[in-house]
This record gives sequence, C-alpha cells and structure tokens, in this order.
Amino acid sequence: MRPHQSGHKAKGWISALSYMVRLGGLFIFLSAPVVAQPQLQVEDHESDSDQENKASANDAADDSVQSMTSAQAEANPEKKKFHIPDGILLAPLPISSPAIGSGIIPVVGYIFSISAKDKVSPPSFVGGAGLITNNGSRAFVVGGQLYLKRDTYRITSFFGRGNINYDIYGNGVAEGLKLPLIQTGQIFFGEFLRRIGWKFFAGPRFVTGHSFITIGPNGNNSFPIPPEVGLHTNLTALGARLLRDTSPNRFYPTSGTYFSFTSDFFSQALGSKYSFQSYETTFDKYWGLSKEQVLAYNGFFCATGGTPPFYGNCIYGTNNELRGYTAGRYFTRYMVATQLEYRLVLPKRFGVVAFGGVGEVIPGGTQLLVNRAFLPSGGGGLRFLLSKKYHVNLRADIAQGRDGHTFGMGVGEAF
Repeated sequence: MRPHQSGHKAKGWISALSYMVRLGGLFIFLSAPVVAQPQLQVEDHESDSDQENKASANDAADDSVQSMTSAQAEANPEKKKFHIPDGILLAPLPISSPAIGSGIIPVVGYIFSISAKDKVSPPSFVGGAGLITNNGSRAFVVGGQLYLKRDTYRITSFFGRGNINYDIYGNGVAEGLKLPLIQTGQIFFGEFLRRIGWKFFAGPRFVTGHSFITIGPNGNNSFPIPPEVGLHTNLTALGARLLRDTSPNRFYPTSGTYFSFTSDFFSQALGSKYSFQSYETTFDKYWGLSKEQVLAYNGFFCATGGTPPFYGNCIYGTNNELRGYTAGRYFTRYMVATQLEYRLVLPKRFGVVAFGGVGEVIPGGTQLLVNRAFLPSGGGGLRFLLSKKYHVNLRADIAQGRDGHTFGMGVGEAF
C-alpha cells in the first residue's frame, strides 16, 4: 500500500483514505476569522476635570448604548447568529468519485499555532474524517500535520482503516469485462521533513499496513483473478521525500512552482509480503494572467520496480492524473501525464475552468494491462468559492477520455 503525498497521488484503497486526509487538512483551515474590536482613544493633554466630565458622559453614553443594544437584541432574536469557535471545524463534505461512488465525508478538526511567537510557520492541525458512499465503501482516518520552529520542520502522520469497493478492468480475452473487488485493511503513515535551504524540504517517511481482497457481488467468472485476491497482505516501506513549494497560496496558486519527488522501498526484510520500489515526481507551474485569470501546468511521472501487487503499480486516473479516466482501468509499471488548465474567477463566488492533457501508460514485465500509445483527456468545470480568506473552491469537473467520460467533485483545485 502506498501513502498519499500532500495534495498528490496514492494507490488502491489508500487513495480514498489519503484523499480524506487532504480534505480534512484543507477544511480545518476554514475556521471563522478573528474580528478586531474598535478601540476608543482619549488624548492625554486635557485637564483632570475635563477628563472626569468626559468619562462620566462616556459612561452614561455607554450605558445608553448597551441598553439600546440589549433591547434591540431582545426585540430581534432572529438576528443572533451561531458561530463555530475559531479553530474548530465540523463539516459534512459531499464526494462524487467514478471509482468509489457518491457519498459523504464527515470531517472534524482543530487548527492551532504551536507557538504564538512563530509568525512564519503555517498553522498546524489535527483532525479526523470518515467515508460513506453508495457502493458500500466505509472508512475513517485520523491524523495531523505540524509546522515547527519557523517552518523549519514539517511532521505529517495519519492512521486509516476501512473497506473500499472498486472495479478493475481486463484486456485481451477479458477486454470489456470488469471485476468488482472489496479491499479491507488499515494503514499508518509518518513523514518528517526539514528545511534545507532555498525553500527545499527533505526527510524520511515510513508506511506500514495490511489488507485483504475479496471479489465483490456479481463477479465475472471469466475474468482472470489477480493472485492477491484472497490473501492477507502486509506491506511496509521506508522512503524519502524532496519538496519545494514557492506558490503563495497552496489552496489556489496564482504564481510560483510546486515540486515533489518521493521514493518508497517495500522490503520483506521490513515485514512486507512483497519487495518493490515506488517513485513519483510531480511538477506544477502557475502563471497569473490577470487578477481573475490563472494558467496552471501539471506534469507527473510514476515508476515501480521489483514485484509489486497489482495495486502497488502506477494507477492511471487517480487524483486527477488525468481526469476522464476511471481509476482501476490502467495498472502499469510506468506512467506519465501532463496537462494545462485555464482558471477564470467570476462574480458571485463562481468560477470556471477548461483543461486538456495527454498521458501514457507503459507496462513492464507481467502486467494486467497492455499499453495504449497515448491517452488524451479534455473537459471543463465549475467552481464555487467556499472560503474568501483562503480562496478554497468546491470543484465540479466533467472530462472526456479515450474510453468515455467521468464526472467528479472535490474541494480545492485539481493540482
């Protein structure tokens, strides 16, 4: 099983759990802003008697204003509004995924600063999220991300458990067939990054978990059964990550770049059933064309070595790489994808996007799927602004790929 990287890819049932980690971390930032109270200043060059007279007048005025305010509040109780305390999040989030169906992700979280004197580190958070969809998927995850010592250290950790129901697709004699699978299990992930200069962060990561795969209802007897079905599988890996992010707002980047390289080494010496390696590279670039327009570029490369289980391979179509393809159709040893997206902010909190891209899957050794030269994708979407303070959008996209179209909803930009 392979963990999610902040805002980027994951594999198998881990994809849904790590997606919830991203949503939980995102929405914890949507707490109500603190409103500063106006201060009354009195000049100090007045005489004592003048100050006493003004103080008496001010006290009388304050009493009058308070009486009027109390009377207005009692006369208009409907104007009282309930506000969630600053730093606390309670949010039921809708989800629509071509891979795991439609449902809801309930999220609870808390945002806070490790040190009031630290004005450099982003806010830290802890929280939890669940997953309930109409295809029977059920899961939960708890975790957090801490920013320490003027953003010198970044610590991420989460634990997830549940079952994810999804389909895999065949090729050759099984072309056009799909096999429903139910994958249950749990995962623990930890990552420690340190700033090493020039906005680069680097550090180790660790993941361990286990899963059990069974065939879902209405399984096709003519579909070749993957060897992992019916096996209890333990996977454990040590890895490393190199990260650089120069965008001013990670929720809605308007300039700068994002770069991430991860390597995970699963080994039987660590207690893993399979020994294999996983490598992923992401590069994003953003251009602010005007105050309302942004052009965004995304490039992604994935590679695996050794003998991974089928869900340990690169999975085309996960986490918007690319949209228009259902996750579970292409499991391959190598994958590359690149895309452009045009983003336009409209009045009344709305926005629209148009995107297009092309990718390729390259099998290596014994693969479930054969290669199709290029897999293009294109489409558009609607945005609705959920948070003005952080510019966080609710996303709804429809995309056309080689095999058909998909419709997906999410929170935050696709990349």
